[in-house]
Amino acid sequence: MPAQARSFSPFLAVSGDVLIVADRPTYAYEPRQRPRPGRSGRFSPYRRLFATPGARAFTAGNLLARLPMGMFSVSAVMMIAGSRGSYALAGAVTATGLAVTALVAPWTARLVDRHGQARVAVPATAVAVLGSLALLLCVRYGAPDWTLFAAYAATATTPNTGGMSRARWAHLHRGDPAAQHTANSFEQAADELCFMLGPVAAAFLCTALFPEAGTLTGAILLMTGVLIFAAQRATEPPVAPRTTTARSPLRLPGMPALLAVFLATGGVFGSMEVVTLAFADGLGHGAAAGPVLALQAAGSCVAGLLYGSARPAASPHRRLLVCVAAMTLLMSVPLLAASTGSLPAVAGALLLAGAATAPTMVTGMTLLQRVVPQPQLNEGMTLAVTAILGGIAAGAATGGWLAEHTHPASGYAAPVAAAAVALLLCLRTRPQGTTKAPPS
Repeated sequence: MPAQARSFSPFLAVSGDVLIVADRPTYAYEPRQRPRPGRSGRFSPYRRLFATPGARAFTAGNLLARLPMGMFSVSAVMMIAGSRGSYALAGAVTATGLAVTALVAPWTARLVDRHGQARVAVPATAVAVLGSLALLLCVRYGAPDWTLFAAYAATATTPNTGGMSRARWAHLHRGDPAAQHTANSFEQAADELCFMLGPVAAAFLCTALFPEAGTLTGAILLMTGVLIFAAQRATEPPVAPRTTTARSPLRLPGMPALLAVFLATGGVFGSMEVVTLAFADGLGHGAAAGPVLALQAAGSCVAGLLYGSARPAASPHRRLLVCVAAMTLLMSVPLLAASTGSLPAVAGALLLAGAATAPTMVTGMTLLQRVVPQPQLNEGMTLAVTAILGGIAAGAATGGWLAEHTHPASGYAAPVAAAAVALLLCLRTRPQGTTKAPPS
């Protein structure tokens, strides 16, 4: 400390019959040092999150493995339609793969919970990659149509990499709701980013290189990312002993109601995508539909990151109710914009509407982590993803019917209705508190 800042004043004390006088140092006021730039701010929760040892390594591998999730369906459609000249066949193949995934994914997740991420994810991914390569070869060399269905069905063993990453965050930050909120927000933003970039990358590879390039690149990225992710054993959640009487997550209190909300939210996503494609095509701007939909994902990605940097409210159920109400309100904006017949207006409305979807998903996943015990977390999250996929399929069918049998702009009523159903479900049900892990 500088000498000029230092001074002395007498210190007086009495000990028995003795008076003690001593010099006591005092210090002049010095202004508090300013915090170092870049160490605080809105995104400081993310800096603290990734300061966790091993977090950056498993996140890098997970993002690499997750990007192909937005590539495979688009790549398959372009590859099959380009070779066989039939979008109906391409759509049937991808729909079959989605249906098989809905059946297989929860079982794969259950194996992950029982035996560990690394022991199950690597062989399951290897099977899925072999299925993708088999599909590529069948298309390339003109194999019968039934082989396409069989090959694409094998990709259903792809593990839920996003769920495994969320399970790691939940393990690393157990007992810290704020950190879990930030982690769930980051994971949702990563989902939006991958599903925004994946189709663009797939379309570019299939058109600029060769029709099979998207599937081949996706398979390589998936296998490489899962190997990197699985190698990070220090952050992997421990496998807890399971009793034979452990209930399925489907039977946990509050879980069916929460899955119903995820199902309705998936309806928002599926109907919005199909209706936007039909609306843009009806205006003669079908090629612009992809960038327009990317704006919705971009709005959701940014909103997710901002939401994760905010301090969450105490009750996740109350937060979910507020987020779903906001989503219902904002989904009406594209409906109003479509009535003008302007694609730029719809694009701006989708950017705004996307701001409510990520917070809804983040809060839903946070609530799920409180309902499902740690030993079953991967299975519970995969059930949520399955519910979302089911909602996407139902929403796409509903939105497509409305766009075809009514004015294309009227199709935007479908996502509004789906969001309203999710809101009613939130109002009528209240998931229970945290479920205790089963005894070992």
